[in-house]
Amino acid sequence: MVEVEDAAAIEMALLGEAGAVSGAVPADQKTGGAVLTDGEREIPVQRTEDGRYLFCAPEVPPKGYKTFAVKCTGNLARGTMEVSASRMENRFFIIEYNDKGQFSRIYDKRERRELLRPGTAGNVIMSYEDRPHNYDAWDINNYYTEKSWEIDQVRSIEVTEDGPVRAAVTVVRDYLDSRITQTVYIYEDVPRIDIRNVVDWKEHLILLKDLFPLDIHTDEATFEIQFGNVKRSTHSNTSWDFAKFEVCAHKWIDLSEYGYGVSLLNDSKYGCSVKDGVVGLTMLKSPVYPNPEADKEIHEFWYSIYPHRGEWKQGETVKQAYQLNNPMRAVVKRTKGGTLPASDSLISVDADNVVIETVKMAEDGDGMVVRLYECHNRRSEAVLTTGRTIRQAVETDMLEEKPKELAVEGNRIGIRLLPYEIKTVKIRLE
Repeated sequence: MVEVEDAAAIEMALLGEAGAVSGAVPADQKTGGAVLTDGEREIPVQRTEDGRYLFCAPEVPPKGYKTFAVKCTGNLARGTMEVSASRMENRFFIIEYNDKGQFSRIYDKRERRELLRPGTAGNVIMSYEDRPHNYDAWDINNYYTEKSWEIDQVRSIEVTEDGPVRAAVTVVRDYLDSRITQTVYIYEDVPRIDIRNVVDWKEHLILLKDLFPLDIHTDEATFEIQFGNVKRSTHSNTSWDFAKFEVCAHKWIDLSEYGYGVSLLNDSKYGCSVKDGVVGLTMLKSPVYPNPEADKEIHEFWYSIYPHRGEWKQGETVKQAYQLNNPMRAVVKRTKGGTLPASDSLISVDADNVVIETVKMAEDGDGMVVRLYECHNRRSEAVLTTGRTIRQAVETDMLEEKPKELAVEGNRIGIRLLPYEIKTVKIRLE
């Protein structure tokens, strides 16, 4: 998904292309009267609720760019998705809502199975009294679940987007003096359910969690950490399992059984719990020490439900999590001409289990440093490819010291990685 932030510029571009066809971009979410083209296909464009433009960009090169031309058609672009305040459906999912704005059903149409346990609801927001013994802003004690309240006071449920790229339902809930706004998105071409949360929070000493009881049979869950992942039990059979009532994860959590799984992705909320198949994402806590006004502000964050075939490795959970956390951005080219190719890549790697995490200038100013890691616990051989001829490449430590020469062929470097190994490569281009 690509979002054009300079909406005024693209609207001007559309008007310039339109000629006598239309006067202005229609405000109807199903329209836009325009498509983008990469020379081979036409790509629908949708005007979003906040006035930006959204499209799904195919085959953008890794660490690179791709150029699309704006073409005004004057026709109304229609999507195949169905959306109402009680039901959403695309070619991937059927989502149904109860009168509390919670998911009463999530059905995976490709795998023909339900995601939620029978008789349960998902996206259930719970509040808990949060009074830890010590370190108010940092600790969560294991007795926090003894006082809990479901947040089910719904102010409104309405369709806020319905177009050829995505559809959205927004649920607004009131809680004490606070307001929680959730917008649920489904897409024409992305097999993911995104939830945007905007929380105007006024409370204190309350912990907020969002619960998803998944119908996945497993006794362990996988949690991403920096440059890898760890597995933890989903039960409390032992004292050390019981102690993990709240744990950390970075961009994703996954529960998988043989042949199928569900990943919960997030862009900034790293506390969570997984017990007996119920995934709890900690939305916020509101301490009074050392800052009595802590967290009393507007919070905005995203998380996503991503079902997949196989376990998380086959399901490309890592890729989806990076796409959520590092969304592409589009800019409108205001002038004609130019010498750059229509698409290009700074650097790429040919192995799906090898992630290029960082690309930066070398600390000594001489060359480019690439940091990458193996994410599937698999010994691998991979090839790094740059957009220009390589003059020299060396492997270094993380301080960019102790260089070891690497073999180079034109713009390609062959590397070997051990399971979960982190490598730093310094490259000098021609």
